[in-house]
Amino acid sequence: MNRNDIITQVQDVFREELELDDLILTDETTADDVEEWDSLSHIQLVVSLEKSFGIKFTSREILSWDNIGDLVDCIASKLES
Repeated sequence: MNRNDIITQVQDVFREELELDDLILTDETTADDVEEWDSLSHIQLVVSLEKSFGIKFTSREILSWDNIGDLVDCIASKLES
């Protein structure tokens, strides 16, 4: 799975969980850019992403993400190993 495939799948998860059909994510997107992305929805997003990709994130990994690009990089590294 390449980086573009990952960001597309991440975007699909975000659209479903946040109920925003027209949401467009970029590497620079942060929670501050999406009104519906609050602390509660963040937990739901993480769980949905883990299910969607068949991976598990550590607390340290989750806390290290500053934006969608960091999240996608983390998923990519987990899918490679």
